[in-house]
Amino acid sequence: MSIEYKTRTQVVVEVIRQKILSGAIKGGEPLRQAALAEELNVSRIPVREALLQLEAEGLVEFEAHKGATATRLSADQVTELFELRAMLETDLLRRAVPLLTEADLAAAEVLRSQMADAYQQQDSAGSWSVLNTQFHLTLYRAANRPLSFEMVQQLLTTSDRYIRMHLMLAGGVQKADPEHSELLKLCREGQTDAACALLAQHILGAAGEVKQIVASLSN
Repeated sequence: MSIEYKTRTQVVVEVIRQKILSGAIKGGEPLRQAALAEELNVSRIPVREALLQLEAEGLVEFEAHKGATATRLSADQVTELFELRAMLETDLLRRAVPLLTEADLAAAEVLRSQMADAYQQQDSAGSWSVLNTQFHLTLYRAANRPLSFEMVQQLLTTSDRYIRMHLMLAGGVQKADPEHSELLKLCREGQTDAACALLAQHILGAAGEVKQIVASLSN
């Protein structure tokens, strides 16, 4: 059964993403478009498009004279990224909670529900971290701190590959919805301190689990 062209690139994305996150493709390993096209029985065009999408996710990088390679994963980078996230995101949430409107909370609930549905569908794995990011940013936007908000957006983009790793390989999916539900409940009730404590635990707990995976892939 042939794959329709409109879905072929996404299929290739999912296969290569899983190989990188699982360690089947090691960090620094070259990604030869011709070999991948032959392995996956597709033309080079969807492979090229898939590699560009994975570059945007931080899993692939293009270097002059070398072409595409799998990005190297770093436990030290995980520590720094997630500690920075915890500091900035809890500050934004602390400022945002008293200002959250019913519309903000309703938008966050819609995203939480979409995430819960997507977690049940393996073919929706590519949307997990996108929805996760949108959920968190929806809660922070009310803080009205544009510079901090922009920095958090950048940190989330930079840590996207690790967020995906946590959701797909570290059991993050099982924890994400209960924690997001509780976070939303605390925000709705105006329990700022409890919400910030849960958010810090949510971020730093994920970091610890991701570092274990990165260490195992490096061995």
